[in-house]
Amino acid sequence: MTGAPPLLVADGVARSFGGRRALAPLRLELRRGEVVGLAGPNGAGKSTLLALLAGALEPTEGQVVRGDGVRVGWVPQRPAHYGRLSAAENLRLFARLEGAPREDADALLRRFDLPEDTRPSAELSVGNRQRLNVALSLLTRPEVLLLDEPSAALDPGRRERLWELVRELGRSGGGVVFATQDLDELDRLADRVLVLRAGECVFEGPAAEWHERAAAFA
Repeated sequence: MTGAPPLLVADGVARSFGGRRALAPLRLELRRGEVVGLAGPNGAGKSTLLALLAGALEPTEGQVVRGDGVRVGWVPQRPAHYGRLSAAENLRLFARLEGAPREDADALLRRFDLPEDTRPSAELSVGNRQRLNVALSLLTRPEVLLLDEPSAALDPGRRERLWELVRELGRSGGGVVFATQDLDELDRLADRVLVLRAGECVFEGPAAEWHERAAAFA
């Protein structure tokens, strides 16, 4: 949406752990209706950037600025819920903490085909745990969704449903930043691609241009 202020801005953000630089300074603006894909090998800095955007990490340099009242949902790679609680108990607990109605938690439980029994979430399959992560991120009805390789553990049908959610958010004026190592996902979903290598941004541009140049970065 041209002319609208960005939903989220990473202004020169960088992060070091001890003496190791995990992410060199970069700038990223996420605008309404935009889907940004993060590509690069393991250890490139994708997860670090998403954690900084989510506010789960403090930048060593620079700052992350959210638009007024912008709500952010974050789906990390690792489980972001209580392993001793069931999927339903996790959703209802986080709904209370976020001030969301219980009805929203129950609707998300059904929407993501999550078990309604009392099994601890730690005992669920990897795919179910990942779907629970996604469901939890939606409790606040976020305008920005940050996804860290969320489809890696999903079967093709559930993967397609997840990406339809991404498309819906973009169409409704929200924004998405997702990390993936799947070039097909970048082609199908991303308006813009950032490629990271060893913490450095080595490419930023339209997804079509990245597709043409991807072999040069292999």
